[in-house]
Amino acid sequence: MNLEAVIEGLLFVVGEDGLTLDQLVKATGESLETVKDALTHLREEYESPNRGIRIHFLGNTFKLTTKAEHRQYYQNLVEVPGTNHLSQASLETLAIIAYKQPITRVEIDEIRGVSTTQILRKLVAKNFIKEVGRSDAPGRPILYKTTSEFLDYFGLATVEDLPKVEFTKPSVEDDVDLYHSRYKEPVLEEEIL
Repeated sequence: MNLEAVIEGLLFVVGEDGLTLDQLVKATGESLETVKDALTHLREEYESPNRGIRIHFLGNTFKLTTKAEHRQYYQNLVEVPGTNHLSQASLETLAIIAYKQPITRVEIDEIRGVSTTQILRKLVAKNFIKEVGRSDAPGRPILYKTTSEFLDYFGLATVEDLPKVEFTKPSVEDDVDLYHSRYKEPVLEEEIL
């Protein structure tokens, strides 16, 4: 096992949440000193001018981040025609934020059923959403709301102009047991005769 590769993968998977040293030790099953050495070597490798990302220690966690000196290129990407379209996942995330704002990333993830970390970054970069404060929930997660650019893009005067949608929770009866489906096997002609 290449511990540096494992740490790199773990940091990539958790995204902006990052991992503490204790979490890295538990996840890898290695000693604290072994993890520190691997992390130090990996951080040194990322500082090379041949790399576009680095490992930062922010908020008591280690995170993969882009290099600040490349910021202009990231901005160019967002502004390049053809890269400025919205994916289905981005549209779903925007709809959730628009109807439930202000809302945290965790709440969005619960509704969508998948992580929206990268999508939120892209929507913030496109200035469709913005951070508007912190929730009182444990950990004080960031709250997101739509922006005036969002309204302009979709031709809306205010958020109240969004189509009315009724949110309902599925009942237990809505759950489908695939084993006992209401669909029947097709009857073959030979069985009819």
